[in-house]
Amino acid sequence: MTADAAAGLARFLRTEFGQPVQISNFSGLSSGARRTNVAFDAETTTATLRLVATFVPSSIELAAVGVEAGVRELARAHGVPVPPVVAVCTDAAYTGAPFLVSERIDGETVPRKVLRLVHAQGIGDQVAEQVGAAMAALHTIDPHLAPSQLPGTPTGDPAEIMLTELITGVRALLRDRPVFTLALRWLVNHLPHTPEHRTLLHTDLRNGNLIIGPDGLRAVLDWEGAQRFGDPMRDAAWPALRMWRFHEDTREIGGFAARPAFIAGYERAGGVFDTDRFRWWKVASTLWWGIGLASQAAAHLDGTVRNIVMAASGRRISEIEWDLLMQIRPAT
Repeated sequence: MTADAAAGLARFLRTEFGQPVQISNFSGLSSGARRTNVAFDAETTTATLRLVATFVPSSIELAAVGVEAGVRELARAHGVPVPPVVAVCTDAAYTGAPFLVSERIDGETVPRKVLRLVHAQGIGDQVAEQVGAAMAALHTIDPHLAPSQLPGTPTGDPAEIMLTELITGVRALLRDRPVFTLALRWLVNHLPHTPEHRTLLHTDLRNGNLIIGPDGLRAVLDWEGAQRFGDPMRDAAWPALRMWRFHEDTREIGGFAARPAFIAGYERAGGVFDTDRFRWWKVASTLWWGIGLASQAAAHLDGTVRNIVMAASGRRISEIEWDLLMQIRPAT
């Protein structure tokens, strides 16, 4: 975070709070492809606030910061642990990008550090249950209450919509990889029934988007991908993908614990777990990730984007093929 951005942040908060604001102790927390998070203290005439600013350039945002703030506050009001939103700025003139400001929650967010903490404290099952409970709280919210700007429609079958996208992606990028064709055939043959209840989804609720402390789950982060009227098992399957276990492969849910702990927390908090639809969405999500890797590799190879991470994506496709084969093999 530059001094100019800090000054712009102070100017905005001065207007928002209606009193002078001094910014100090600002430091970067993380930077991804879309977002930059910065921790700082905001000193007013009455208090010193511990805050985090999340900057999202308009050109690459999935959801406008105001929309994200709205779904976050809706989730928090229904019992999902989410850092309270303090302010939202849609005017890029202050810092160069729109941003939202939240209360700062202490804890670990880097996945491998999270797993070291969790297993040192012996709270893997507890965290998996807490993640399940948080997800169930989200899924019990009427999706009509969520901001209308979120993607999603009450009509159409979520699995059929996803399957259409996957078929298009495989034909465009992975036509010569038999495992992906085989997985597509499995998805077609096992297409699940339409969910009885469509729900509000996070779509990326997994290790890496959580704040974890010695007491367990403290907050769920990164709500820019939220959707309405989805299949709740899409959300449930996502943290179970192998790439979110970070080498703790025997612990299916985020490297924390096996599936039963997650299900226990999910159902205790009011969720309804469907094993068949969970499996379908796990296969679909794994295949979707493989298409994303292929897209990144193609962008690097054709010169659209020159990036060392994208260059490595093509080599990781074989890992996805292995995951798919393990997921669709007949039960023994």
